[in-house]
Amino acid sequence: MSEKATLAINGKSYEFPVVKGTEDELGIDISSLRTSTDGVITLDPGFKNTGSCESAITFLDGEKGILHYRGYGIEELAEKADFLEVVYLLIFGELPTESELEKFHYDIQHQSIVDEDVKKILDAFPKSAHPMGVLCSLTSALTAFNPTSVDVRSEEAMYKSIVKILGKFPVLVAWTMRKKMGLPLNYGSTSLGYVENVLQMMFRQPNEEYTLNPIVVEALDKLLILHADHEQNCSTSTVRIAGSSHAGLFVSLASGISALWGPLHGGANQAVIEMLEAIKADGGDTKKFMAKAKDKNDPFRLMGFGHRVYKNFDPRAKIIKKAADEVLADLGIEDPILEIAKGLEKEALEDPYFVERKLYPNVDFYSGIIYRALGIPTEMFTVMFALGRLPGWIAQWREMRLNKEPIGRPRQIYIGKTLRPFIPVEKR
Repeated sequence: MSEKATLAINGKSYEFPVVKGTEDELGIDISSLRTSTDGVITLDPGFKNTGSCESAITFLDGEKGILHYRGYGIEELAEKADFLEVVYLLIFGELPTESELEKFHYDIQHQSIVDEDVKKILDAFPKSAHPMGVLCSLTSALTAFNPTSVDVRSEEAMYKSIVKILGKFPVLVAWTMRKKMGLPLNYGSTSLGYVENVLQMMFRQPNEEYTLNPIVVEALDKLLILHADHEQNCSTSTVRIAGSSHAGLFVSLASGISALWGPLHGGANQAVIEMLEAIKADGGDTKKFMAKAKDKNDPFRLMGFGHRVYKNFDPRAKIIKKAADEVLADLGIEDPILEIAKGLEKEALEDPYFVERKLYPNVDFYSGIIYRALGIPTEMFTVMFALGRLPGWIAQWREMRLNKEPIGRPRQIYIGKTLRPFIPVEKR
């Protein structure tokens, strides 16, 4: 007999089934609550205690610092897989065979040409435009050049849409940065891997060959893997709820980009660098700012430390710290901002206040350091996050449509005025 939860309201008892996930997570299925109780709903601001769906994509345990994609530990994937393998895994459920991966890469490469008219849209943006706004607009604009809706009943149609966006999105990312930097727009090469193409499209100068640095390639590959999905976060939930109206894939992804933009979500790695620049402008005294962070009456907040979900440690941060150290050592960069970052990291890992509260550097802290070391403009950091999160968004959108989930429609508790008569303007 399945377990049930009992809810007592106004002297009446109601039973609701308890759902158990494959990792022993428990949830109370209250989908019939409103109808069985004559209109009673739950109130959960921010949906911190509410499961919006059942998903087979990502498992996250914040208390234990666990992150799995489709049953594979993030540590093993970051060490043994490349980004494109993880993309395939997230979207289609299994790691690809050698032939499947080869075909997947080939199909993506042959969908990587963007309609020339998209350049006209890009030209209309001033250089001062934030790259996330540009990327969101360009992604949404792809709908105009691909007006046919995805037939979710057709695996072939679904596959074509997926490889199309995976092929074109890195081009939009690179063009967004090059527009910001005043560089000519370019394309990748079919002779390069997915991540290698991203780097050369972003950094190749018009008058010289671009030489790939294997340490940089590996670091970016890991960063993209670590950002690929993170369960039902703000942007992912936005993609699913937009897609639940049967909005197309491209426009649903554009909604996710908009949600990711915020400093409490994907914009956190940009906020880290802006914080470090503020510390530098103040004289670079890290101890002073660590003391400010510990002062409850001080409005200063230490960005890039601790995590809303991970209550112990961010498993992604452990992996990317090593990559950050390797990149900085290999490139030999002398940057006062990065030196301040190292100082904050050292003090946070040794200071009892931060250690006891488990306020360790998170993935945003280290990703910001790597992106700065690579020469990526600060305003592009969240764009790079979007590039990594793209496969997760696609996987979640695909799962939601294949599961035929109903349109998202949260309820509310009304706290406004009760019914009152209208007063003509001359009597107000």
